[in-house]
Amino acid sequence: MMRRRMRRRAIVGTAVVGGAAYAAGHHMATKSAEQQQMDAQQNAQIADVQDQQAAQQQQAEQPVYQQPAPPPPQAAEPAQSTGLTPDDFAQLKQLGQLHESGVLTDPEFEAAKQKILGI
Repeated sequence: MMRRRMRRRAIVGTAVVGGAAYAAGHHMATKSAEQQQMDAQQNAQIADVQDQQAAQQQQAEQPVYQQPAPPPPQAAEPAQSTGLTPDDFAQLKQLGQLHESGVLTDPEFEAAKQKILGI
């Protein structure tokens, strides 16, 4: 009878040790799989960043062709020998209409007119 108890203890002890080893192994396998998945995600992100950097570097290496500057605009011929441009005449006409309608007072009209005429 003593032998049976010893065998049972040995079997139970072995089962406990085996169960603990299984649990530890399962836990480690799960952790390992999670780590591998995280590593794969990080590698994919690193590859994406490297691809973006390579594309930016490739764009920077491409030559940039500049177009020649357009020729300077030709000065408009004055309508009369007064040296006023057509825009100046249009502004004076608008000022006159504003003065006639009463929007501008006499001093305001004179100041704006002198500014346009360059006096």
